[in-house]
Amino acid sequence: MGKKLGIVIVGVNGAVSSTVIAGVELMVKGLVPRVGMITESDNPAPGEKLTDHLKFRGLEDVVFGGWDLQFPNAYVAAKHHKVLVDSDLDKVKDSLEAIKPWPAVFSGEYAANVKGENVIKVKNFREELAHIEKTILDFKKANDCDTVVMVNLASTERYQELVDCHKSLAAFEKGIDENNSAISPAMRYFYVANKLGVPYCNFAPSLTNIPALEEQANELRNPYCGMDGKTGQTLLKTALAAMFRVRNLKVIGWYSVNFLGNNDGLILDNPASNKTKVLSKAAVLDSIVGYRVENHQVHIHYYKPRGDAKEAWDNIDIGGFCGVPMQMKVNFLCQDSILAAPLVLDMARIMDVAKAKGEKGIQRQMSLYFKSPYATSGEQPQHDPFKQETLLIDWAKKIAKA
Repeated sequence: MGKKLGIVIVGVNGAVSSTVIAGVELMVKGLVPRVGMITESDNPAPGEKLTDHLKFRGLEDVVFGGWDLQFPNAYVAAKHHKVLVDSDLDKVKDSLEAIKPWPAVFSGEYAANVKGENVIKVKNFREELAHIEKTILDFKKANDCDTVVMVNLASTERYQELVDCHKSLAAFEKGIDENNSAISPAMRYFYVANKLGVPYCNFAPSLTNIPALEEQANELRNPYCGMDGKTGQTLLKTALAAMFRVRNLKVIGWYSVNFLGNNDGLILDNPASNKTKVLSKAAVLDSIVGYRVENHQVHIHYYKPRGDAKEAWDNIDIGGFCGVPMQMKVNFLCQDSILAAPLVLDMARIMDVAKAKGEKGIQRQMSLYFKSPYATSGEQPQHDPFKQETLLIDWAKKIAKA
């Protein structure tokens, strides 16, 4: 494909982001295996694969940049988060130290538990947008990128409803001019991505798929996808729900608990951000089984000693033949960032191809990666992971012929 693929990350020094960057450096050097990505051609999984139809940018041709509030560089961030061991991080120290965060757009109104000093110091929203735009363009030129993809890995913003300035591009532009606080930092990043033709991936549950930005993306022919990465408990839930559906086993109740102690957990300790995340996680079940599961509960708890080692615990009550009750209990002990990191690389590489093929607007083939896949008003998104895989493979076959 020639030049470089640039991945610019909102929250570049977070646990997931620093794991992605360090992981790529380690894989390029041949120090760790290339596992977890379906965009890798040596994926040993049986059956039809994405790479049977499309060729993706090599990891050697991927470069990173981004915005963050804290830590001087990606090496210090990765050491702090303790996802990868120090002995591995030290092998790529120079590369990680070279990635220094750009000042970030931030509002304490949207993420109350977030701390940091590396904030854009400007007078208004228009100056913030100009700063975001300049950092992307400077990065693209300095790294000889032919494509740049933006990934939102920032902390979960507080829950909010659609308001008037979200409902049309004209109203949104007016809201920017007025510094309307209803236009969140995540929305401002997405706006600039559309303006520059930079494909956008919202891996956070923060609200960005508003009518105004959907209108802008379609008008400027920019592809985008989201929202809220489907990494651990929800991935497991959707797979099990599909199993119950095909065997016509009645789900009577589903009680889900998450314990995590990383920065994501700290942010979700705030009730407003917690609500955003819980609603995203809870929405998937009913659409797969085909009925409302009345006793479906989702709880998220910050427990600092766990760090990035998240525990997801599920109790499922099932009604079987003759209405006889049964139970299933699942205890998933996982590494949050280790599950998320390969998805970020898959998303960026697939969106790179989508942009090259002239795709625009919501990229429904990306539903596999999200708890709450984007859809237009009145459209029912696909949540079943096996049907989502088919959606992606079918898209790849179609696009390969374009």
